[in-house]
Amino acid sequence: MSWLGILLIGFAVTDLTHSVRRTRFLPECVGALVALCTGLLAGLTSGRDVGALLVIVAVVLVWGLTVTWGFGHPGPKAARLPLGVFVVALLGAIACSGLAPDAAGPLGRWLASLAVADLGDVPADRFLLLLGAFAVQLSTGNVLVRLVLKATGTINPRADGALPPTQLKGGRLLGPLERVFILALALGGQVTAASVVVAAKGLLRFPELSSRHEQQTVHEMTEYFLLGSFASWLVALGSFVLLG
Repeated sequence: MSWLGILLIGFAVTDLTHSVRRTRFLPECVGALVALCTGLLAGLTSGRDVGALLVIVAVVLVWGLTVTWGFGHPGPKAARLPLGVFVVALLGAIACSGLAPDAAGPLGRWLASLAVADLGDVPADRFLLLLGAFAVQLSTGNVLVRLVLKATGTINPRADGALPPTQLKGGRLLGPLERVFILALALGGQVTAASVVVAAKGLLRFPELSSRHEQQTVHEMTEYFLLGSFASWLVALGSFVLLG
């Protein structure tokens, strides 16, 4: 479990860094360094752990490079490589999670010293997985949604001139907030409340998707909205499954 959490943290830091500063090679290097330091702080210093950390560092570097390559090249096929890297890395980490030891080290001592009872009782490896799962909901969730849309050739009608461009940029923030909200509600046992969030989003977008004008454009917008939304929800619900 500790290795999986560190891998997710590495992915999340890479994508967050890229969203803040788009400098070549910087995001993946920062993500790899944070993953390595997190593992050492968690007391993963045995030979097997160091080997696993080096593999995680390499995977994080590959993730950052393939994402940049995928978005930088035209065509749906370019997005399939980073998606494949993410899926293979995630499945590999899950398969090897039983080999990972319990995290401890300075991180474990810090958690035990916290006055907050709910955090003080959380094992270090569980904390790493929680941190990684919630961090992935931020920029990495947006990256995965964009990759899925590109891999399937689903185009935003506003991007190709079929609809007037909009000045609203809140979607890049609403997506992470929505995923964090759904994951938090699901972990709190409020799965029904999480489904209300999903239903509310559909109701808010209904006027835009039910216009009788330009039906072809409306169909394209509906497809874009549904695929993007389901991909986004899958990130949140998949993280819930990992934490369950």
